[in-house]
Amino acid sequence: MQVTETLAEGLKRELKVVIPAKDMEARMNERLADAKDKVRINGFRPGKVPVGHLKKMYGKSIMAELVNEIVRDQPGQILSERGEKSATQPEIAMTEDEAEADKILNAQADFEFTVAYEVIPPIELKDASGITVTREVVEVSEDEVNEQIEKVAESARTYETKKGKAADGDRVTIDYLGKVDGEAFDGGKDEDSELVIGSNRFIPGFEEQLVGVKAGDEKVITVTFPAEYPAANLAGKEATFDITVKDVAAPGKIELNDELATTLGLESLDKLKEVVRSQIESQYGNATRQKVKRQILDQLDTMYQFEAPSKLVDAEFENIWRQINTDLAQSGKTFEDEETTEEEARDEYRKLAERRVRLGLVLSEIGEKAKVEVSEDEMQRALFAQLQQFPGQQKEILDYFRNTPGASASLRAPIFEEKVIDHLLSEVSVTDKTVTKDELFADEDGEGDADKPAKKKAAPKKKAAAKADETADAAEGDGKAAPKKKAAPKKKKADEADAE
Repeated sequence: MQVTETLAEGLKRELKVVIPAKDMEARMNERLADAKDKVRINGFRPGKVPVGHLKKMYGKSIMAELVNEIVRDQPGQILSERGEKSATQPEIAMTEDEAEADKILNAQADFEFTVAYEVIPPIELKDASGITVTREVVEVSEDEVNEQIEKVAESARTYETKKGKAADGDRVTIDYLGKVDGEAFDGGKDEDSELVIGSNRFIPGFEEQLVGVKAGDEKVITVTFPAEYPAANLAGKEATFDITVKDVAAPGKIELNDELATTLGLESLDKLKEVVRSQIESQYGNATRQKVKRQILDQLDTMYQFEAPSKLVDAEFENIWRQINTDLAQSGKTFEDEETTEEEARDEYRKLAERRVRLGLVLSEIGEKAKVEVSEDEMQRALFAQLQQFPGQQKEILDYFRNTPGASASLRAPIFEEKVIDHLLSEVSVTDKTVTKDELFADEDGEGDADKPAKKKAAPKKKAAAKADETADAAEGDGKAAPKKKAAPKKKKADEADAE
């Protein structure tokens, strides 16, 4: 076998591989000799079938098997011998001329094919001890725990029908029909809808106009949908709602005691506080980790500047761009609405894709040198988490991961990445800093991101084209579009993305 490098341009490589016809024929003859004692052909005793006859009957099919095996296995062996790693699956090209292919299968011509690929650039790891990060820590107070318990207890709050007018905090049961320009719109109708006045579930101005209504009242209220409302046909429009009040109920008092804990499935108030405190600490801990991780990735990005394989960058960019355009379509917005242009957005997201790929390669190299491994137990837990997200589809999910090449990598990659970050945290300089909740959840633009872990999406340079990982739904929970309140997608910094 002869291997000739025909292209070495940047990270791009192309090899020409030639296997002489005589070598192909020798391989075929080995297969025929092995098959001689196994095949059963009428007119011949077992093991006495002439090789020439076998070649006439099975030669071309065996050669076809050999060709398939060579193009499947040989490129990997060749790259290994060259000390190279391909960024993606190498592209194999061979003759498409039927006559030439027939000659190869008859061992009358050399078998030639080309292997085109991009190499993963060599990465010389640098000392990570110079990386410094600030770990922001929030101390959870007793008042905060109690406040959260009161919010949780709202789900267990009871209401009793009352006579008289509805006040702030009362629950009203209403039928409503929404109209724009006198015409009812989709999703603007509901019956027996329960709404706690002051809960801010509906669009601004809706709930306030229910203060003072009584059971049996009929009323028309007028509101204006927010300009950033996700349903484009309603955004910024004035609407009326025909309201029929069916019931007004006053809230029961919430007391923080063991009885409350029991209604929530816990044995005591102390246990409830313990659980709630743990949840708050976990929430803060996740936000803290994301900020620490962001700092590490930012500094790694500065430390490692090299050309990233273009095919990996292209694939990453397409994933991002597809999500961005989906979000824009769902929000009814354009790039101009977000104070940018498609060209500028493409440029910014392309940079993000390059950053992700480059950091992904760096983290992979760091993890490999540190012998970071993902255990089978960790993979099983990740798979179980996937199954929980799709109840009733467990079989389909399992079949997907069993039968789809590379699917398991989507489970392994985030686990591996987090373990590499853990490894780096043991090497970098970490300084703890006590901060407030607002400081922890504020990004560099001053926007709070409470309850939102850092995700793998970015914003255009001027403003978010759409927050790619926070799609705005048209309704909350019950599929009703009209009076539900929704926030505009927020922007997220381009470099807030994790590396893959």
